[in-house]
Amino acid sequence: MTFKLGVIKCGNIGCSPILELLFDERADRENIDAIVIGSGAKLNPEQCENVTKLMVQQKPDLIFITSPNASLPGPSNARKILQDSGIPSIIVTDAPGKEAIEDCEAKGIGYFIVKADSMIGARRPFLDPIEMTIFNSQILSILALTGVFKLIINETEKVIKQISSGATPELPKIVINKKNAIEAAGYANPYARNKAMAAHEICKSVASINVEGCFRTKGRENYMPIVGAGHEILTAALNLAEEAREIEKSNNSVLREPHAPDGDLLTKRKFVSKGEKK
Repeated sequence: MTFKLGVIKCGNIGCSPILELLFDERADRENIDAIVIGSGAKLNPEQCENVTKLMVQQKPDLIFITSPNASLPGPSNARKILQDSGIPSIIVTDAPGKEAIEDCEAKGIGYFIVKADSMIGARRPFLDPIEMTIFNSQILSILALTGVFKLIINETEKVIKQISSGATPELPKIVINKKNAIEAAGYANPYARNKAMAAHEICKSVASINVEGCFRTKGRENYMPIVGAGHEILTAALNLAEEAREIEKSNNSVLREPHAPDGDLLTKRKFVSKGEKK
């Protein structure tokens, strides 16, 4: 049986662009297909409801829904639709989305709260399409290098196996922080692990800086340096995360866990090794 994974994208966070690709990175996995429906940059109630209804019509086996601040009206309305559908569902959201945890648990919906998926510096005189792209590419790399995606993959693969076997899935209820993310990243070298943890925490701090610049500061001459600093801090975090991986490369100990054609995860450390099933 081919597992059908649905991904709804309401607005955008750092996790959004590649979520479905995490489960079929080479497009050769034989037991899974994905369908993706999104509302673009916006997440107003009508838009979130429309894309969620479209996804439910596809009858996937599991639905992800990504959004900034899952407690907002749009994502909240979408969760009600998902609850009524009876399809197992998981939200992926940023730190403000923790306010939706109680609602998720009441509705039987799983969640990944990604604390390091920080808000962008969304001031018009600062954020053009190029700056937006740079920010998202950097935060995407940091989340990858600090174990956030590895944790999402590991926990979701458990759910996929449970649903595929006909069992009632145990949906994840995880707030992703420096401890569980770095553990999932699997760094062998302690100094690499330290750098990755520092990168994760610096990345998380970008949110408070950009919130200050976007919502708490008036006057262009006052808020521009703040949001500009937020993006510079993200670049510093990326540099640390990349240094962590370079240490692992130099020791020939990078953890790689590709999917086999049957969906099982392989694991390896040595660069030229084939990899064995976990």
